[in-house]
Amino acid sequence: MQRNEFSFFHSLRVRYAETDAQGVVFNAHYLTWFDTAITEYLRDTGYSYKELFTSRDLDFHLVKATVEYLRPIGFDDVVEVGVRVARIGNSSVTFALAVFIAGQAECRSRGEIIWVCAKVGTHKSHPLPPDATALLGALDSRRMQG
Repeated sequence: MQRNEFSFFHSLRVRYAETDAQGVVFNAHYLTWFDTAITEYLRDTGYSYKELFTSRDLDFHLVKATVEYLRPIGFDDVVEVGVRVARIGNSSVTFALAVFIAGQAECRSRGEIIWVCAKVGTHKSHPLPPDATALLGALDSRRMQG
């Protein structure tokens, strides 16, 4: 993945507690970074989870999370997590993510997160509301133009 594939980045500094005995970021922290970056990506657009989903008795379930570790990241590195909507299905949203060291072009890690919309309490998929689909579909195109 290349930096130019993303119009949004969330920055963070690697904390000592996020590293393992090898001195690199412990694998589980990448998923935390991905979740945080997606939240900030959506927040940046004015997206309202409450308005679009919880008020309609809908929620998202994480159904797939993948992480590819390409190069090590260590303590005190400043990383930038790129996020974009890669695909919108009838009831699902797929996010593509990539981690870069600040100011560097090389992708250090990449991943995919898939959420499925569900009716609360049923644990069964439910179609995305049309206004949510429109908003999610327009996120990156608006960012690339602005």
